[in-house]
Amino acid sequence: MLKSKIENKTSGILLYGLTPPKLHADTAKIKAIAAKQMARINTLDIDGLVLYDIQDESSRNNAPRPFPFSQTLSPDTYNDSYLADLKIPKIIYKSVGKYSNNELNAWIDKNAKHIDYSVFVGTPSNKQKTALSLNDAYRINQNANTSIPLGGVTIPERHFTKKDEHQRLFNKVDKGCRFFISQCVYNINNTKNFLSDYYYNALEENKPLMPIIFTLTPCGSLKTMEFMEWLGIDIPQWLKNDLKHSEDILSKSVAICKNIAEELLEYCHGKHIPIGFNIESVSIRKAEIEASITLLNDVKVLMKHYETKKELV
Repeated sequence: MLKSKIENKTSGILLYGLTPPKLHADTAKIKAIAAKQMARINTLDIDGLVLYDIQDESSRNNAPRPFPFSQTLSPDTYNDSYLADLKIPKIIYKSVGKYSNNELNAWIDKNAKHIDYSVFVGTPSNKQKTALSLNDAYRINQNANTSIPLGGVTIPERHFTKKDEHQRLFNKVDKGCRFFISQCVYNINNTKNFLSDYYYNALEENKPLMPIIFTLTPCGSLKTMEFMEWLGIDIPQWLKNDLKHSEDILSKSVAICKNIAEELLEYCHGKHIPIGFNIESVSIRKAEIEASITLLNDVKVLMKHYETKKELV
């Protein structure tokens, strides 16, 4: 269904996002983690799995990182070596800045036939020196013997300051991106402002609207909130206050994420903007992971409701 929804530019894509285990964990531990993750994912009615390629983002943020950075297995290695039995489409993130032109070419040649989709990611900051730019990576993929189907990253918060996130998306479409996955959304106004410019610019320029998949993440502690903000997720002050003073911050955050999902579905429904959701947990705490599953199931119910509304129109 994922391929069909992307090709037909339809709403309703539902994904779950995972971070691979730590790079230097022993093989037995990685196998145990993979077994737990596969058992959990096999119970979910989703269109695909997102596997992240984690970078050290200290070049973007000078503040101390709330949790220490640990290098993780590359998502393609984790998928090939440990998740091969998971028979759902995978979206493999790829941090391209650490590769040379020839290295990325070789990776594409090796993986083009068995990777469902990839999302190329640039460096966290333009202060960071790179061997390869994101635009270079797009060009290499377009010129490859067999290109990998691509999605792109979108950051609604960036639209608040630069006002050009919709143009970034259209530029990425020209370079091969057929869908977009957002950074985690907690500021609904920033997100709707971005969507509005995306929609009306597409109308004016007669451009197709590609599916945008919004990431939602439960927040189960003040430490998790601190980490989310460190990552660049914009949480409005009123929302931070509500979370900090709630009796159950995790349940409160799940309810907030559901409200965000419903408001985005309502806004996009009337404009026929194709959207979906990617649910993740930025924390490895069991309670927050379980909350992400609850959130995913709740969001699926909401999406089915709006699909029914669309059919009745």
